[in-house]
Amino acid sequence: MPQRLVVSVSPHIRIKGNIPRMMWDVVIALVPATIASIYFFGSKAIYIILVTTFSALITEALIQKLCKKPVTIFDGSAVVTGILLAFNLPPGIPLWMAGVGGAIAISIGKQAFGGLGHNIFNPALVARTILLISFPVVMTTWSPPRFISFDALTYATPLTALKMDNILTPLKDLFIGNVGGCIGETSALALIIGALYLLLRKHITWHIPVTFIATAGILCWLFGGAELFRGPFLFHVLAGGLLLGALFMATDPVTSPTSRSGRMIFGMGCGAITALIRLKGGPPEGVSFSILLMNAFAPLIDRFIRPRKSRVK
Repeated sequence: MPQRLVVSVSPHIRIKGNIPRMMWDVVIALVPATIASIYFFGSKAIYIILVTTFSALITEALIQKLCKKPVTIFDGSAVVTGILLAFNLPPGIPLWMAGVGGAIAISIGKQAFGGLGHNIFNPALVARTILLISFPVVMTTWSPPRFISFDALTYATPLTALKMDNILTPLKDLFIGNVGGCIGETSALALIIGALYLLLRKHITWHIPVTFIATAGILCWLFGGAELFRGPFLFHVLAGGLLLGALFMATDPVTSPTSRSGRMIFGMGCGAITALIRLKGGPPEGVSFSILLMNAFAPLIDRFIRPRKSRVK
């Protein structure tokens, strides 16, 4: 019987030694947002980042030892997962809960599927969603940044203030990061600096971030105001976790499509779901849910969006 070509889930092209270089570059790209989180939220931010990261590393090493697999904690992937999870947590979360989140991210979000390169969903967002469902009060209780004025929005995120009280946070505060929210999502400036580094290093492309941000912003501009075309476009781009999700989480090569057109469809889907939840849903934010939903569709997008075959005459 003739042998047949076996086609498996992406990625198909593997380069030895490429994963550690990419992962540690992502860690470097997250440094500006880490500094901003410590600046605005103080020592609480660094404690959360350290706890989630060490929890992720220990969980990965333990599972790999139990499964008699090579321990790969030095490739940087668990560190990236731990930092990204911390960036999606409120500054007042108990440290034990942050540690549980790191263990969930690795065990359920990553190793349950077979480890790096096999997980369907972004591990950090899997853990954040499980924590949000399990501890909704803690995960939606916000502490104000250290330098916020007393007459400003002290205990509400900008998206919550808009949804509940129709109050727009100044764009300057959103850009710099002097607002309430998850510790790693508030400073648009720091996130953009990190993303530019990844673009220069060619670890990510523009397709997902641009289509994600543009789709969410345009839809919120169209339908987010009292009348059509009256929604606060820049506010929705800078507020919440849109930039963190679009620049660092939706661009995960394992859980996103491989083709350029597929990535654009993926980004537009993330942006549309984010805008739908923000404008019509119960929660004020929808980035995490949108990325997880589109992660599930990534293999389907890859199946139908294939490169055209070149015909040689």
